[in-house]
Parts: sequence; C-alpha cells; structure tokens
Amino acid sequence: MKASKYLEELRTYTPEDLNARLVEAKKELFNLRFQNATNQLENTGRIKEVRKNIARIQTVITEKANA
Repeated sequence: MKASKYLEELRTYTPEDLNARLVEAKKELFNLRFQNATNQLENTGRIKEVRKNIARIQTVITEKANA
C-alpha cells in the first residue's frame, strides 16, 4: 500500500522534479553504502528501500517520456 501512494505522489511531479529526486536518492544510496562499508549503518534495510525508490522514480520518468 505504501508503494502505491509513493507512486501516485511521484506521478504528480514534473520531469525536472523527478530528476532532482533521482539525484537525491542516488546520493543517499551512495552514503548508505559508504556507511555500510565502514560498519556505521544500523538499518541495512534502508539500502533496499532506497534502491526500490530509485527504480520507481526511473519508471515514472520513463512513463512520462513515452506519454
């Protein structure tokens, strides 16, 4: 249920906003991976969540490009 609400929210954004969110998510993923490598990350499940969010953002970007 949470994912569908997130997708609905993403679909309301402009392509520029989506690209900005994609960049932010990729930066967050990089930081999480870095923390994980240095054993500072407590919630390792966050990595998986951010990866899925990146995929969702890319999917919406593709949908808008094809529309």
